[in-house]
Amino acid sequence: MSDSPLLDHLLELRRRLLRSVLAIVLVFAALAAFANDIYELLAEPMLANLPVGSSMIATDVAAPFLTPFKLTLVVAIVVVVPYLLWQVWAFIAPGLYKREKRLAAPLLISSTLLFYGGIAFAYFVVLPLALGFLTGAAPEGVAIATDISRYLDFVLAIFLAFGVAFEVPVVIILLCWSGVTTPDRLRKKRPYIIVSAFVLGMFLTPPDVISQTLLAIPMWLLFELGLLMAGLYVAKQDVADDDVANDNVGNDNNNQKQSPK
Repeated sequence: MSDSPLLDHLLELRRRLLRSVLAIVLVFAALAAFANDIYELLAEPMLANLPVGSSMIATDVAAPFLTPFKLTLVVAIVVVVPYLLWQVWAFIAPGLYKREKRLAAPLLISSTLLFYGGIAFAYFVVLPLALGFLTGAAPEGVAIATDISRYLDFVLAIFLAFGVAFEVPVVIILLCWSGVTTPDRLRKKRPYIIVSAFVLGMFLTPPDVISQTLLAIPMWLLFELGLLMAGLYVAKQDVADDDVANDNVGNDNNNQKQSPK
């Protein structure tokens, strides 16, 4: 071990980063042979909504080769997310108190599942409806020919928006746990939260009412779920604090009784 704690932390951080990068590279190498199949799976919602006889196009010479590999790299990162979070946990856990560790581990697991849930919701629900609306809104005589690179960027933006939006319960619990706010204060601001959800839906999704609504409504419901979970946590923490206070009072009384007159 080095005499410098800062140097030790930097070396540990470098080890964690190298392991994370190595995990991404290994998963990417394993999936690279299936890059075209992965892109075909991603393109299914678009192909299902194209007019008969239409197809996607590539306007760049290297796009047919690079675009599937770009998607495969993103998929590799998403697949490795649990391992990446475990590396983060292993790095910060030694500096946490026991109560913080009990909260951090469930939050890391729930945030991962919520992120995956947001991506799944976007792929199976939002994309088919949004693409059906967008392709059906094309003016008469306009041929729809979507570029594969532009489509990938569009879908990744949707996935990221819904993956992050589904983290609302975790954010609320962290805010209440850190003392920034309380569940009661958030309940009083519910109308503003609902309006903000629709405003965020407008900025984070394509310019159609369907995808905006499909992002805003889950955000609102997840906000309510976060309030419920934060309320349970605060109530449990209050009981624990009361128990500690009662134990301290009891110990003081016992000490007073045992002290000589």
